[in-house]
Amino acid sequence: MKEEKSIGSELAMNALDDIPEAKSDAKDIVGLVKSSGRITGYQLSDGTTVSKESGVEMAKNGEIKGVGIAHRKDSEYLKSLPDGEEGNNLGNLPSISQGCADTESLS
Repeated sequence: MKEEKSIGSELAMNALDDIPEAKSDAKDIVGLVKSSGRITGYQLSDGTTVSKESGVEMAKNGEIKGVGIAHRKDSEYLKSLPDGEEGNNLGNLPSISQGCADTESLS
């Protein structure tokens, strides 16, 4: 069983284009901003919300921890780093609709 988990983690890591090193004061993603079921942004541990694109740039700069950069076609997005814990995977985080998010902070 441990070997299966290791293979799954290895496959997940290989799907990432980049794994930025997080700064000591990096924020966590605590929620997903969604519109029509699609992720459009991220809610951070300091209460701010950022667009998906800004979240990717912040992660590349080490400002968001626990994530890697992946892409689908020409769009980059964030994925949780595999750590064996399901509860902190982005897909398991609470969602807020874009209408509830502070749209001015979605830059």
